[in-house]
Amino acid sequence: MAGHTDNEIIIAGPMDLVWNMTNDVEAWPTLFSEYAATEILEQRGPTVRFRLTMHPDAEGNQWSWVSERTPDPGTRTVRAHRVEPGWFKYMNLFWEYTQVPDAVRMRWVQDFEMKPDAPLSDKQMTKRLNDNTVIQMNRIRQLVEEAASASPARM
Repeated sequence: MAGHTDNEIIIAGPMDLVWNMTNDVEAWPTLFSEYAATEILEQRGPTVRFRLTMHPDAEGNQWSWVSERTPDPGTRTVRAHRVEPGWFKYMNLFWEYTQVPDAVRMRWVQDFEMKPDAPLSDKQMTKRLNDNTVIQMNRIRQLVEEAASASPARM
């Protein structure tokens, strides 16, 4: 059985601002509370390969991995995957941005499978990802809405 998450949030801000802020990988340590650092390793057209490093966990482990991400501004979608999957057999991500009245619906879908020797099962990782996604999406909404209210140009 593979893991799957599907979460979304409504952000009151213009599409370009939501898109630009959430796709600025170098700024992710500010946007996401869980990331300590990002390092851009390679850029090929719209595709960016980068290393994400998390803040140390309770045991002092500082997890890090390489991902690749390809945004498509025309369809307002992003496809990504982990290049170094770590405890995952694979991890694929899909982000979708949809214009709604006076706001943007941002949706994240994650499909993955844990390795047999991973410390968490697919079910446990699904719960962990769903729980953390709520925290991260709410943080992103707050930061983007603050930026939108500070900007003179609204939708």
